[in-house]
Amino acid sequence: MADDEARFSAVIEEYHALIAARRAAPPDPEDDDNRREFLAVGPETGQLLALLARSLPEPQILELGTSFGYSTLWLASAARASGGHVATLELYSEKSAFAREMAQKAGLDGLIEYRVGDALEILPDLAGPWDFVLVDHWKPLYRPSFELLRPNLAPGAILVADNMIHGGGPGSGTDDYAAALQADGHFDSVILPVGSGVMVSRLAR
Repeated sequence: MADDEARFSAVIEEYHALIAARRAAPPDPEDDDNRREFLAVGPETGQLLALLARSLPEPQILELGTSFGYSTLWLASAARASGGHVATLELYSEKSAFAREMAQKAGLDGLIEYRVGDALEILPDLAGPWDFVLVDHWKPLYRPSFELLRPNLAPGAILVADNMIHGGGPGSGTDDYAAALQADGHFDSVILPVGSGVMVSRLAR
């Protein structure tokens, strides 16, 4: 167990160094779709995700937006501790491949299923039921992804949506997502000022 934690911590620190280097570098004028950008939740959000996911027994975890795999590792660490599994979706194959390499270094790749493509096309083929979902892909997809996921959420499922304070807001899609959960009437939700702001929602049992 100590070796597992050491491998995980080493890879997390490698991510932190990569993110800091990217942020210190000049903007890439050719990266207009953020394809090469390290878009990642911060360490506080990662720890919160792991804490919440670990509270569930043998959770089936779904991540919408692998990016380069930082949050995926936090979720996989929770899955290892609680006997769960992670499925993660990413539009760009090179990002998914990088995430897989980092998970292998951390000794967590056996707990993760990687899917590449449009989330709205992949989600109907994923049966669930999902106990924990991280919503952190393109903001206009937040609500339609939720609508596809809704029938496959387990009772008591936890949903965490990122960028609900910073990087979101009116017109971005995050407000539509929040409105959809409120209209559903079966979720308790709270927005926490952690990282870019996360909305934590729980489906009634």
